[in-house]
Amino acid sequence: MVRMVKTEIWKLKRYHMIWAGVFLMLLSVVLTIFSTTAKDGTVWTFAFFTEQVIKNNATTIFPMCIALIAGYIIAREGKDDTLKSIMTIPIPYSSLLWGKLLVCTLLSLFFGLVSAAFTVIANLIMGFPGMSVASILQTFIQIILNCLFLYIAVMPVIAFATRIPNGHMVGTIIAFVYGYGGMFASGNITLANVYPVTASLGLISYRSYDAAVHWNVFLCLLSMIVVLMITAVFVFTAKGNVSVKAAKKHKKTTKKGW
Repeated sequence: MVRMVKTEIWKLKRYHMIWAGVFLMLLSVVLTIFSTTAKDGTVWTFAFFTEQVIKNNATTIFPMCIALIAGYIIAREGKDDTLKSIMTIPIPYSSLLWGKLLVCTLLSLFFGLVSAAFTVIANLIMGFPGMSVASILQTFIQIILNCLFLYIAVMPVIAFATRIPNGHMVGTIIAFVYGYGGMFASGNITLANVYPVTASLGLISYRSYDAAVHWNVFLCLLSMIVVLMITAVFVFTAKGNVSVKAAKKHKKTTKKGW
């Protein structure tokens, strides 16, 4: 498995789709900057700005982003017509999928790091008060861990999409709706604790200082365990769909007449 993960990491060098993920992490921060221009009396601080970036990541950007990139990485073997060569190696298709999913775990941590860096840079530009070494460290920890937990929440969608030919685009749409549903789940704290997207916020103690927010860490953790179990079922029952190009049969024609 270690060798498989190393191989997948080497493959990432030729995937320009990774830059799309970096752009989407920047987009999340830019959207948050736009929201600061609203004249609604909100007092913006570095901590509040970070919270809004985390919310945008969870409900609109990151589930779609990681589902798109993970699905693309998995689908490339079929598109490049290399899957049939890989399947000649005596390894189960489920192991191949686990290797790719583990690499995407590293990617989610990387995108979290990029998002946190963009957040700090944006705050330096905007000049919101409250930035300190401790708050910057908290920003990096919360955003990176949140991206990791969001990836775990989306993993069943990614694993399910592998069963569909060219299913990575379908998985991206499902992940977007799935993430957007977190906005509605956040309205009920009980539902927020069990809905995987919002459960990721509970595991990083998002806005835990607010008296109205009561995270149940056990339920949030249980939600993550359940989605991992669902992912395992999808992966272990997956079969590699090797596309076989049918050879064109030339119809033998006989000339009429002399």
